[in-house]
Amino acid sequence: MPPTLGGLVRTPSLGLSPLTGDEGLERTVGWVAVSELTDPTPYLAGGELLLTTGVRWADSRPDLREYVRRLARRDIAGLGFGVGVALERTPEELREAAAEFGVVLLEVARRTPFIAIGKEVSRVLAKEEYEGLSRAFTAQRDLTRAALTGAEAVVDRLARDLGARVLLMAADGSPRHTAPAGAALRPQDLAGELERLKTAGPRASVAVTAGGDRIWAQPLATGRRVRGFLAVGTGGPLGPEQRTLVNAAVSLLSLELERDAHGDIARMGEGVLAALLTGALDPAHPGAERLVAVLPPAPVVVAAADGVQGAHPPHGVLVAGHEGRAVLLASADTPAAALADLLDGPVGISEPADYTGLAVALAQAERAREAARSRGGEPVRAAELPGGLLGLADTPAGVRMAEELLAPLLAERSGAELLASLRAYLAASGRWDAAADALGVHRHTLRYRMRRIRDLLPVDLDDPDVRAELWMALRLHGGRA
Repeated sequence: MPPTLGGLVRTPSLGLSPLTGDEGLERTVGWVAVSELTDPTPYLAGGELLLTTGVRWADSRPDLREYVRRLARRDIAGLGFGVGVALERTPEELREAAAEFGVVLLEVARRTPFIAIGKEVSRVLAKEEYEGLSRAFTAQRDLTRAALTGAEAVVDRLARDLGARVLLMAADGSPRHTAPAGAALRPQDLAGELERLKTAGPRASVAVTAGGDRIWAQPLATGRRVRGFLAVGTGGPLGPEQRTLVNAAVSLLSLELERDAHGDIARMGEGVLAALLTGALDPAHPGAERLVAVLPPAPVVVAAADGVQGAHPPHGVLVAGHEGRAVLLASADTPAAALADLLDGPVGISEPADYTGLAVALAQAERAREAARSRGGEPVRAAELPGGLLGLADTPAGVRMAEELLAPLLAERSGAELLASLRAYLAASGRWDAAADALGVHRHTLRYRMRRIRDLLPVDLDDPDVRAELWMALRLHGGRA
């Protein structure tokens, strides 16, 4: 449950006493704000429990009725007055104004620091968020299990979990399945919007109002082709948990419609791989077996290239477009030449990985692809490249970043001396005498050069992260340090 005024009053350690508005104690508290301003409303968003001690009221003598009226118009959750600081008791004028405008007024005991109230609200909010994530995880698991039965089961489960009306439509907008059965959610309520969604991309969505309800619609697509639409009708806005659940249903339904369109799950390769790369599909998730039946058994390799040759990949090999490039997934024992035949342009191939390491494998394939491009020849496997972090950074992109980082030093007439001094300083772990001896210069000369380097590079050379980054840049720029 979210934090409420009543919940705070019922927390003995806080020492809060309601003075007015008992009927409003179940109001939700969005946050706690502390202000001694005579008009804090410009700094309030609504829903806060505002705390004050009235420390300035003795001097400014504000109109407390007007003060409360403005707070009521801002729709705060409640007002807490701390006694024993500036005033020994809550002003009667404040009580009367709170009762007049329907603002819940709480008296805060002298022993209660305002920060304790803020901490309690934060604790309850964090607990609510955790419980929400747990509910969302459980609901997503149930959706995945429903996908084993088919698209209609996913729609039924989503409608039950959201307490909403859900409509599954075909690509032409005709209804395929509605839940609950007979719910009055019609495609014509989205007239004119479905065509726009077809060209807006798979992550697009639209919201319309029909018959007093809010209807949310999204396209169902695994690649460029829209296979259908999902519409959800609710009586109000969707919260974070509900949006997460709808997104999960969209991913599952997109894969299911792709399977239906091809008539065989073995031809879903593009959709399954795209879902894996974006994280929409977890192959280890309970109930996902039916959706990932096309995946080759681990270990697998990931290959990256500029595009595909156009040939249909053989069974067990998946090819998909991902962030402007072609990505291929195949068994680890697939020959590099066979992978290259399916892809267009320089080809990079990762080391063997299981399905929990696809992100690392994709990064390896990208690095190998850049090496293949620079070599202008055969496909390159990541295992052929230098290992370690330096090897990962030793790509055209990494070298370019190194040059950009060192550019202020390279632009100097004495750039070579400055680079050598920085290299010696870092190699000696900042020990002046050792670094100066390695350079064959006096330590005062080295100190002068290092001051110049500090002026040119807007970084903190005492930060170990900065030192590591500069050392890597020097290695990439000049080869072996």
